[in-house]
Amino acid sequence: MDKKLLDILVCPLCKGPLVYLKDAKELVCKADRLAYPIRDDIPVMLEEEARALAADEEIA
Repeated sequence: MDKKLLDILVCPLCKGPLVYLKDAKELVCKADRLAYPIRDDIPVMLEEEARALAADEEIA
């Protein structure tokens, strides 16, 4: 992922910051507890494509 792109991306729902999880290839919004997938180095920032985080799932 391009560092410049990561700096400007925000959660499409709450406009909050995202955490980049390199190993999982996801961008995570801690506030909404959603993980947006990254496919072929392109973030998919659609709510319907996001994965809801489990209650016990830790976010770095």
